[in-house]
Amino acid sequence: MTTTTLAVLVPLLPFLGAAAGLLLGRTAPGFVRPLAVLPTLAALAPAVIVAVRQGGNAAIDSATELTPTGSVPVELALHIDGFAALVAVLVGFVATCVQIYSTGYLRDDPRYPSYAALVSLFTSAMLLVVYSGDLIVLLVGWEVMGICSYFLVGHYWETPEARAASMKAFLVTKLGDVPFLIGLFALATDAGSFRITKVLDTVASGGLHHPTLIALLLLAGVAGKSAQFPLHTWLPDAMAGPTPVSALIHAATMVAAGVYFVARLLPVFEASSAAMVVLAVMAAVTMAGSGLAALAQDDIKRVLAYSTIGQLGYMTGALAVGDRGAAVFHLLSHGAFKALLFLAAGVIIHASGTNSLAAMSRMGNLRARVPDAFWTMTVALLALAAIPPFSGFFSKESVLGAAEHAATEHTSHIPGAAGWIVLLAGLLAALLTAAYATRLWLLAFHGRGVEAPDHGRQPVAMNAVLWVLAVPSLALGGLAYRVLPGWFDGRDLTPTLTTSVLGTGVALVGGIVTYGAWRQTTALAARAPMGAVAAHPEGDAGLVEAEAIASHTAVYGDVASAPDPADPGRLLLGPLHRHAASGFHLDAVYGALFVRPVMAAASLVRFLDREVVDTYVRGAGTLPRLLGAAVRRAQTGNLQTYVSALLAGTVVLTVAVLLVATGA
Repeated sequence: MTTTTLAVLVPLLPFLGAAAGLLLGRTAPGFVRPLAVLPTLAALAPAVIVAVRQGGNAAIDSATELTPTGSVPVELALHIDGFAALVAVLVGFVATCVQIYSTGYLRDDPRYPSYAALVSLFTSAMLLVVYSGDLIVLLVGWEVMGICSYFLVGHYWETPEARAASMKAFLVTKLGDVPFLIGLFALATDAGSFRITKVLDTVASGGLHHPTLIALLLLAGVAGKSAQFPLHTWLPDAMAGPTPVSALIHAATMVAAGVYFVARLLPVFEASSAAMVVLAVMAAVTMAGSGLAALAQDDIKRVLAYSTIGQLGYMTGALAVGDRGAAVFHLLSHGAFKALLFLAAGVIIHASGTNSLAAMSRMGNLRARVPDAFWTMTVALLALAAIPPFSGFFSKESVLGAAEHAATEHTSHIPGAAGWIVLLAGLLAALLTAAYATRLWLLAFHGRGVEAPDHGRQPVAMNAVLWVLAVPSLALGGLAYRVLPGWFDGRDLTPTLTTSVLGTGVALVGGIVTYGAWRQTTALAARAPMGAVAAHPEGDAGLVEAEAIASHTAVYGDVASAPDPADPGRLLLGPLHRHAASGFHLDAVYGALFVRPVMAAASLVRFLDREVVDTYVRGAGTLPRLLGAAVRRAQTGNLQTYVSALLAGTVVLTVAVLLVATGA
């Protein structure tokens, strides 16, 4: 079978599985789980074969005209280079793990058939984005992912949080998609084609007339899909959906699409120095802000959501310094350990029998209760914190190394400022990442919160997937930097000494300082009675914890149910904690700048429609109604009345005629 045929099967098989699952979900429930797992697993096999055959060689291109447009043609095209081949393997691998995991996690969910079908459709759409060689076909997959995320995030639609989160995710990403679509049309107009190869040829020949405008328009869509500042606010709220959905969205599909798109069209962005600086600033703000926000979250899934935003910031930072190899390397590494983190969190939540234990401050005695989740999440957190020899170290180091090179070795298309911005922000983010990863590990597995009822050992499918994902989280980085440079434009991915020492050093500092803060807050919380808190002198380190204990007791009503106040994040962030916990009030800012004016305008339009337009409409109908009422009153049905009126009319007409004749 040819490579092109195999590539076509990769997105087609999950699509067929989704269609069959939707058709047979209710009539043949016994086929639901096989239809969820087997098509995705079957798609992984040809994706691996395509990657092996491609092997980092020249890109595989194939195209046929999809429809005549009369101007710029739309083609059903494949463009498979090393990046596409590897990302497709990641998507298929993570999606298969999520589908297998979901058979246990949602085994009693009545809406599992539609859920599984939507996950398959989501996977198919992302694979279409990865392999597509035509920007319009890519856009189709891009938008299908948006609608799938709407339904999957809102899976628990009975809860207002899920309904609001799904709507917010849809609207915020669509806000970015509008300029993205305009940018695609402008790009195709300059290039005369939607084909990616022709667009890149146009850029190489200097035929792009509006590079800065096009790049900035496209970046708006990327910011929405990949949850980058300022369109990142939808992703933490999207945690209202099932945990396996979070793993899929964060690790391999929707949020990866924006980074992958920029990597594929990086020469378009490199044609504008201003766009590269904007991309660097966007990445820097995203990395720093998300790290601070993650350090203040109590919900374990929201910590991981902000973590995803920050790690995506690393990827966009690598792209801002012109190294798409480092960006895709971190995308692959991150996909493995972030999927593991979310699925391990799902085991913790599943073990409690409710989502209430997603709050880390209320977790207690979980290390012994969920040993599989404990050990595998420990591996994933070490990879997230970029501690050698775990995979995150090698991929994050490639980003920092690329930033250092751009900062010190000036090139014609990469501003030196972009390199320094990404390098400094990346080191700060490494410190914060290690801090919130350590905090999560301590609170989740060594906390002293209320212990939930033991619901028994978790399904084998869930625990098995954790160990499968632990392998690439541990070994992928060390293997990839030796084996895969051919897939990454031939760039050497070997860690450099300077950034390796700096990155690992700040990560260790972040972890050690957080551990010390946890020990201090634990000791203070152990000495302070939960119900009555003594006053602390101004400036005392226990003041923050005293206020936390009092507020928690007031909220939860009694000492036993109050969360554990031994939270090092409060001590480390101090007065900044309240702002970081709310995402630095960006939702409130957007509400004041956009939501309230739109709502006010809508109220004004409604008032004008009801009180002005409807008044004229009602007035236009009143006169005919009154005339009709008068005519209706004259129709009495009395023959004598009609004859009398006829005679009276005759007399009046006769008199009028005589008067006219006399006057003449």
